[in-house]
Amino acid sequence: MAAELEYESVLCVKPDVSVYRIPPRFLFSCPRASDWKLDQPDWTGRLRITSKGKIAYIKLEDKVSGELFAQAPVEQYPGIAVETVTDSSRYFVIRIQDGTGRSAFIGIGFTDRGDAFDFNVSLQDHFKWVKQESEISRESQEMDTRPKLDLGFKEGQTIKLSIGNITTKKGGASKPKAAGTGGLSLLPPPPGGKVTIPPPSSSVAISNHVTPPPIPKSNHGGSDAALFQTRHHSHPTGIKDRLEE
Repeated sequence: MAAELEYESVLCVKPDVSVYRIPPRFLFSCPRASDWKLDQPDWTGRLRITSKGKIAYIKLEDKVSGELFAQAPVEQYPGIAVETVTDSSRYFVIRIQDGTGRSAFIGIGFTDRGDAFDFNVSLQDHFKWVKQESEISRESQEMDTRPKLDLGFKEGQTIKLSIGNITTKKGGASKPKAAGTGGLSLLPPPPGGKVTIPPPSSSVAISNHVTPPPIPKSNHGGSDAALFQTRHHSHPTGIKDRLEE
């Protein structure tokens, strides 16, 4: 049922690819593109990489009609289904399979190195995603097998909550406390909404007044003004007496 719900997605499309018939090779021998007839490809067409579930498919199709020429299922990369040659980065060996289970190895090559790079990266990204999905699935299965922690309340179990200074009594809701007499109180504004500014105090006027310096006292115990008046009145009398003499 899960396989039926899987859909096919396109990973990469390259419009120009060459196919080569490669010579038989010994077991564990490394393929070399120089052993192929690179100037005489056996088939040319379009390459398309698709994926369905965890499996990627390398499809060789006709450029015009889109008819399938060969297909290579890839279940692991790098692996036996796709191999790189030792003497070039533009050529690969792939294992094609038909519907009856028969398989054969052929060589493919790209004229542009960028196309070969995209071909390689598309397969790497797909199987990197497959690895991540497998790890996530394994972790979820491990979580399911672990014993679950029961955090529910048992029958008759209660809890008590204390939030600040608010206490809840049975049978009624808590009431907020009234403000005490020691709190800050504001006086009501005067009638009419006008504020009268008091006149400046007398200390301000005194501070702005300049006090004259004190008058020094004479040695006779009187002031200089009294001494001046005494001399002024005594002099005319003396002069008058002298003139009469």
